[in-house]
Amino acid sequence: MEIFWILLFSVIHPYVRGQGVYAPSNAQIVHSGQACLVKEDNINDRIYTIREGDTLVLQCLVKGHPKPQVRWTKTAGSASDKFQETSIFNETLRIQRIQRVQGGRYYCKAENGVGVAAIKSIRVDVQYLDQPVLTVHQTISDVRGSYYQEKTVFLRCTVNSNPPARFIWKRGSQPIEQSKDNGVDIYEPLYTQGETKVLKLKNLRPQDFANYTCQVSVRNVCEIPDTFVTFQLTSATSPPALRLSVNETLVLDPGKDVMMSCEVTAGNPTPTVTWSRTPGSVPQRAVIDGGTLTLRSVEASDSGFYNCAAYNKVGNPAKRTVNLVVRDMRNLTFQITPDSNKDSESIQMGRDLKLSCHVDAQPQDKVNYTWYKNGVPILPSENLVILRSDPDMAPGTGSLEIIDMKFRDQATYTCVANFPGSIVPDLRVDVNITQSSVTPPILSVPSGGTVVTAREGAWAELVCLVDGKPRPPVLWSRADKDLPMPSGEWATETRDGRLRLSNVTRDLSGTYRCQTAPYNGLNIKRREAQVQLSVQYPPIVEPAYQEVRSPTNQPVTLRCSVVKANPSRIARASWLMNGRPLPPTVPDSQEPPTLRIERLSPSSNGTYECRVSNGAGVSSCVFNVSARAYNPEFYFDTPNPIRVLPGSNYSYILQWTQKEPRAVDRILGYWINVRQMNRVAMSRQMEVKEPQPGVLLSYVLTDLRIPLDYEVRLTPITMFGLGDSATRTIQYSEPFTYFRPSDHVCGFEDSRICGFSQDRSDTFDWTRQNALTQNPKRTANTGPDTDRSGTKEGYYMYIEASRPRVAGDKARLLSPLFNVTQARGATGSNRVPYCISFYYHMKGMHIGSLNILMRVKGIATVDTLLWSISGNQGPEWKQANVPVNPSGAFQVVFEGVRGTGYEGDIAIDDVSITTGKCKQDNTVSNTAVLLGGASHRWPLSPAQLLGCTLSAYLLLYR
Repeated sequence: MEIFWILLFSVIHPYVRGQGVYAPSNAQIVHSGQACLVKEDNINDRIYTIREGDTLVLQCLVKGHPKPQVRWTKTAGSASDKFQETSIFNETLRIQRIQRVQGGRYYCKAENGVGVAAIKSIRVDVQYLDQPVLTVHQTISDVRGSYYQEKTVFLRCTVNSNPPARFIWKRGSQPIEQSKDNGVDIYEPLYTQGETKVLKLKNLRPQDFANYTCQVSVRNVCEIPDTFVTFQLTSATSPPALRLSVNETLVLDPGKDVMMSCEVTAGNPTPTVTWSRTPGSVPQRAVIDGGTLTLRSVEASDSGFYNCAAYNKVGNPAKRTVNLVVRDMRNLTFQITPDSNKDSESIQMGRDLKLSCHVDAQPQDKVNYTWYKNGVPILPSENLVILRSDPDMAPGTGSLEIIDMKFRDQATYTCVANFPGSIVPDLRVDVNITQSSVTPPILSVPSGGTVVTAREGAWAELVCLVDGKPRPPVLWSRADKDLPMPSGEWATETRDGRLRLSNVTRDLSGTYRCQTAPYNGLNIKRREAQVQLSVQYPPIVEPAYQEVRSPTNQPVTLRCSVVKANPSRIARASWLMNGRPLPPTVPDSQEPPTLRIERLSPSSNGTYECRVSNGAGVSSCVFNVSARAYNPEFYFDTPNPIRVLPGSNYSYILQWTQKEPRAVDRILGYWINVRQMNRVAMSRQMEVKEPQPGVLLSYVLTDLRIPLDYEVRLTPITMFGLGDSATRTIQYSEPFTYFRPSDHVCGFEDSRICGFSQDRSDTFDWTRQNALTQNPKRTANTGPDTDRSGTKEGYYMYIEASRPRVAGDKARLLSPLFNVTQARGATGSNRVPYCISFYYHMKGMHIGSLNILMRVKGIATVDTLLWSISGNQGPEWKQANVPVNPSGAFQVVFEGVRGTGYEGDIAIDDVSITTGKCKQDNTVSNTAVLLGGASHRWPLSPAQLLGCTLSAYLLLYR
């Protein structure tokens, strides 16, 4: 069940910043669709009730111009998943299978930069009723000096629900009424979790041994049925009891089998036995048969506390725990500690020396350390003291102290760690102790190695030379304690002191600390050194891309600013126009590269690129310079301004403002082009007065056929020529629902994306967004700024190449299933041809691939590659027409493959799948059927366009 709430914002103050610019404002809340219950606490507050597991849809209908951006937030109660951390930018908030923690107050906030934001809220109340839990408790007390005993039974029924539940107790099929039975008492206990009702049976009577039912009801709110639980009370009813078949602590060698049993010794009804483990869960390979748990060939990872519990709803569950320990030894290390009382760092005769041995073991306290001198077991003496557990070291460390060292004590000492009587292999380490074989470590950075320079994406090696006997490992860490190593760990061990980093990135730049490890060498003050890593990367420039508009014959200045670079010094800056180099300018080290166009003319319009190099790479600022007028901005309103006319026709009031009309030459009029099913329905030139900022312009489209949708393209006209176009789809009253071949072009404007779906077998998903919902911190130099029509409100589908995506990750978007019903094609072939038409945008340094596949479903699903393109295709939307001749029912798969880096976003828009062959070209037909006016030929030649423009100018300003 899907339930809709609609938040309607009406215009209270329509003129805020110029005529036609509307600020959103608060009004009333109305609802449509089905709901469990809608009630009002007061005139401004609505409570929306929904059943847990149903789909919640909140829709915010907004008026205003420019089109307001809608943001949903939530307070009160716990939010769920990502909605708790971030806002949702969309007119429609959809929560499938809503959970109880998602109840609370939801806020819709609409902003368009004009006036104050409009805010409305609604309270969502999620209704639910869980299965009740019934437990039985008994008390027995002596009365009158043990002449007889009284036995009292408590039946406790607990449930979680919203709204609060009503309890009904039954004995057999008859409801129990406290007022009619002195032997019962019904009450609510204090300090209980959830809703609880207790039935007390005082001094059991023969009639009290029966079946008891606890029935729970929320009075059918949201059509939630009653739930109930039944318990049979007999004279033999008793709580469970357990007995373990093994010791509570069980130590095993790896590879052994173990069987742990919990035997039920009491309980009526027969208890149910369950097993659990802490920490973690019971291993998947464990075999549980009732109260017996069996593990074959145990491993160290199987260690933990295994808990068995018996439960029969009477009294408290019986529990037993087995601590399973699987013997394990690894990572044997040693330390040599000179006489710490003398602050010594070397071995000296006549002083004390301690050798320590530590192994990571399970169980740690069962490890036995044996010391040997030149292969002979050491017997404790006055100058050789063995410590089984050294209090000065980490727990589980064994030490050998040499007191007042003599020349005879110079020898090879061996430490052997083992589990007595176990099959776990012994671990051993040899340490040669002489005045010449043990020397303090020396740590140094080689000449020229203090600063290591590497280019981004390459590899780097940081070196700290270590010497000493024995030579200890070197630990590397970031000098900034808040930064981990590239591996994610806080320290990295290297045996030779060389830290090798591959595919370095700029965020790895900084200071790295190397230091000697305190183990496998002398236990003395650590030696430290530092190495600086400098990762070079190309300049980061602003703007990466910018539209520059100006009237003709006016000067234009282009400036490319370097935000950050390493090295910071710019080695070279050059300018190109339409790909051709321009004469070099005199560089100024204090100013960013600048190009000045003295007078903008038709010959100086074009794309200007400033290439900036710093030795690590080249980056570009791109400027699109022209005197073309900006695109108009359509006035979006809800509901659509449609009027139904006689004869199954309807009209539409098209309204818009002109974006920055004074940025270029005077706008004389507009070309309006209406298309339906890729056919021109109307094309005409419209005369207007000079547009003013924020002033609404209107045009009424008539004779539109119900229920057809139309694409309207509006293009401003100046003395220079045609400006940028804006496109909007006009839809008859119902919103766009499903995508059918030959019926629609899918621009992904509806949140249901025309029936497309995400492939569950891919790595990640396509994302729907428009210019208003883009992340302001999104990756520059990749992805479209707007949809194919160039409007901020228009949606498109794209793949995000940033983390956590890696090279080769795939996202697949599936079309609905198309049924091929025709037996033969137009030419008598056995297959009906189809044409897949769409626009794609592939701009960026790391663009991967866009593949179009046909998926045919039969005994096995087969994907056939139809079309593919890879690499950077420039900053413009491009159209592709892909023919397909399916043999049966098929789906179209849009597969985006992530490239080698984060600048690899791929987008698609305006998808259509039509019956018939693809056209050879995408030009608009020269003939058109006009609605409500005379016909013109379109497109016009440059001479016709100029003549038409001059005519419009004379008509407007004569």
